[in-house]
Amino acid sequence: MPSETTAETSQPIFQLQTIYLKDLSLEQPNSPAIFLEQKMPDLQITVNVGVEALAETTYETTITVTLTATVGDKTAYLIEGKQAGIFEVRNLPKETLDQVLYITCASIVYPYLRANIADIVLRSGFPPVHLVEINFEAYYRERVQKGLDSQESAGNGAAPAESSPQQ
Repeated sequence: MPSETTAETSQPIFQLQTIYLKDLSLEQPNSPAIFLEQKMPDLQITVNVGVEALAETTYETTITVTLTATVGDKTAYLIEGKQAGIFEVRNLPKETLDQVLYITCASIVYPYLRANIADIVLRSGFPPVHLVEINFEAYYRERVQKGLDSQESAGNGAAPAESSPQQ
């Protein structure tokens, strides 16, 4: 029987604990005049993924999106949103653990952030913005190629910026 217990405790475990909106801010420095502009805003988007160990087997994956909309030289709005998830992950080798945290966990968290960003843009009076899907596997591979490890880049890894979201 001890070998069955050992086998059970060494099985990989992956569980979502919670997903939450960590931070969301909106600035409209040129309102209400910006609403009189006839042109659609140009969008600049940056995405960052961070991972932090909260306990021995508990991790937080955070995605931060900064969305800046400009019309000419005026900022229409600036939105920064941080969505996070807490995950329990056990019995995985380090390389596999990093892949789970940066690819799987980020892929789970990102749709919630996309929905929150779309909602805040619409509620702020601007045309809807639907952020494009992100290939978090490509983001992870790029991160590995640059030689970053999770200690160096926790909270600072930048995913490829999306320059033309679906509108």
